[in-house]
Amino acid sequence: MQILAVGFGGALGSVTRFVITKIANQFNIILPFGTLISNIVAALLMGLIIGIERQSQILPENIRLFLTVGCLGGLSTFSTFNIETVFYFENNNYLKGGINILLNLGLTLTFIYLGIILGKLIKS
Repeated sequence: MQILAVGFGGALGSVTRFVITKIANQFNIILPFGTLISNIVAALLMGLIIGIERQSQILPENIRLFLTVGCLGGLSTFSTFNIETVFYFENNNYLKGGINILLNLGLTLTFIYLGIILGKLIKS
């Protein structure tokens, strides 16, 4: 049952990431904002779930796995972030590559922490 929960969640998260990227690409923004948006949303929601679960473990294990490992694991994309950054460096665009690294790492860390704080506030 856990494998199915993770698998279905992963499919849902991956499709959601694909749609976010398609929409973001229509705006022809300089950096790959679809990846950044997906990673930020996944980080915020992951932090929120962690914050709530730290207060009281209210989610059944299969639901938690569906949401965290499945949906949010499929939504966030470290490998796509990496390849986009490598492409910038291969094309000698070190500024965009560096900005991509700073935005993805800095904002996802910030938003996961913000999610944890919000999750704790919700359960308080």
